[in-house]
Amino acid sequence: MRILGIDPGLRRTGFGVIDAHGSRLQYVTSGTIVVPADEPLAQRLKVILDNVREIVRETSPTVSALEKVFVNTNPTSTLLLGQARGAAMCALADHGLLVHEYTALQIKKSVVGNGHAAKEQVQAMVQHLLQLNGLPAADSADALACAICHAHIGPMADRLTQAAGLPARRGLRLRAGRLTG
Repeated sequence: MRILGIDPGLRRTGFGVIDAHGSRLQYVTSGTIVVPADEPLAQRLKVILDNVREIVRETSPTVSALEKVFVNTNPTSTLLLGQARGAAMCALADHGLLVHEYTALQIKKSVVGNGHAAKEQVQAMVQHLLQLNGLPAADSADALACAICHAHIGPMADRLTQAAGLPARRGLRLRAGRLTG
């Protein structure tokens, strides 16, 4: 399974692609889409849309994982982040990819073992798990961590869905060891 992880942002959108063969993870590529801050909002969203489309075309992922929006103290920032996520989701949907969403807490817990881990801990564990020569940049590391999270959680959720006799990917997810809707 080839997984494209996305860490959306209106200024910087991280992406990371890994191959998962059972429990073995292999790094494919990663990077950051830098969005020009001086452009109008519509053009900034188009930069994200076009770049994610290009990444999908170049890497041919079979599935995608996206970090969920958290609600922060500034509603305007939350709304803008949601729009950046929407642009990335549309690009993924254009290519027929299933989009799996994970919270920052789920991602950190899956990769580091601690849902409140610092960014540096995530970077170090991504480097270790993917056997990279150096620390990945923060945005790339977050995107790779999102892909790793799906590699760990996705197959288990699929098996539980099948075991429960439910239709595949009906918005179900694994939460605290339980399958939830």
